[in-house]
Amino acid sequence: MTQRTARTSKTTPSEPYLLGLPDPEPQPTEGCPRCEALSQRRATARRDADLSKVSDLNVEMRAHQGEGCA
Repeated sequence: MTQRTARTSKTTPSEPYLLGLPDPEPQPTEGCPRCEALSQRRATARRDADLSKVSDLNVEMRAHQGEGCA
């Protein structure tokens, strides 16, 4: 009969995680209708206290600006 030994697994990281501050919100590019529309939707989401939507719109605006906007 084989004897089993109890295994312990580590559940904590060896080093602490270092988290920085979040990036500032992207600002709409002047003269870009897409940026302006995203900014308006973000303002509405913030007014409605839908912070998840605010975050999603920030991601969408950053992606849009990364592709080059007017």
